[in-house]
Order: sequence, then structure tokens, then C-alpha cells
Amino acid sequence: MKLLIGYVSMSGNTEDIAKLLKDTCEQMGHEVVIAELDGLSVTELRDYDGVLLGAYTWGDGDLPYEAEDFVDDLETTTLSGLPCAAFGSGDTDYPKYCAAVDTIEAALLASGGNIITPGLKIEFDPHTDEQKEACIAFAKAFVSPLLLT
Repeated sequence: MKLLIGYVSMSGNTEDIAKLLKDTCEQMGHEVVIAELDGLSVTELRDYDGVLLGAYTWGDGDLPYEAEDFVDDLETTTLSGLPCAAFGSGDTDYPKYCAAVDTIEAALLASGGNIITPGLKIEFDPHTDEQKEACIAFAKAFVSPLLLT
């Protein structure tokens, strides 16, 4: 299956998550395209069998500005049951930890996307074994149902 992993990263944390997800999906036999959200059009999402979208959370639970237009466009498109999920990085010192993940997930649902697994939220970057395992488990939970179709 052909999967898209689209993301926005400022410090590299969300990019590191995206790369772990890509590696896991490829190890499970999927073709994976990875791209930054500001270089994608929401209409391109329908070219894939599954989509993972990620962003870091900025300020008080906000989307990064690089993702705002994409997510706004996402809410006005139709994904017609496309398998998808959201991921991102954040900082638990802020009251709205990883709220960008929730915002992306809500936009995917509003566009008719089929959320395969709950959003993945990682504190900063996936540097601990536990965080890396959470990323791997998230990727596996996403692709496992796709293998049945």
C-alpha cells in the first residue's frame, strides 16, 4: 500500500517522529512518501491508501503557522473514508499538551477521513526507548488494518 506521512517540524522533533513512522511502515512492506505539509495540497491525499499527518504544538495549543492553511483546506475537502491518523510533539509544561494533534484529527474527521488509531503525542522528540516504542506501536496500529483490505 502507498502511504503518505505529512508533517511540520520546527526543531526536528516532529520530523524525528515522522521518520520513525516511515521506517516502521516500510519494514511492514508499505511504500511511504514523506513530505512537509507546506509543500502538499489536500487534494493529493486522495492519491494514497493511508495518510498520517503530524505537527508540533505552538504557543497555547495552536497549530504552527506552516500548517494552518493546510488544515483549513483539509476541513473543506472530502476524504471519503480514507484511512488516516494524526501525530505530533509537544511540551507538557503547556496547558494544552499536543493540542495540534487533536486539531488535525478533528479536521481529518470533518473531511470524512477514517481515523484508524488515536493520535500519537510525544513529549519533545522520541529519544527514550518508551517513546520510540510508542511511535512503532502507533505505526503498526495504523497499518495493521490496512493489510486486511
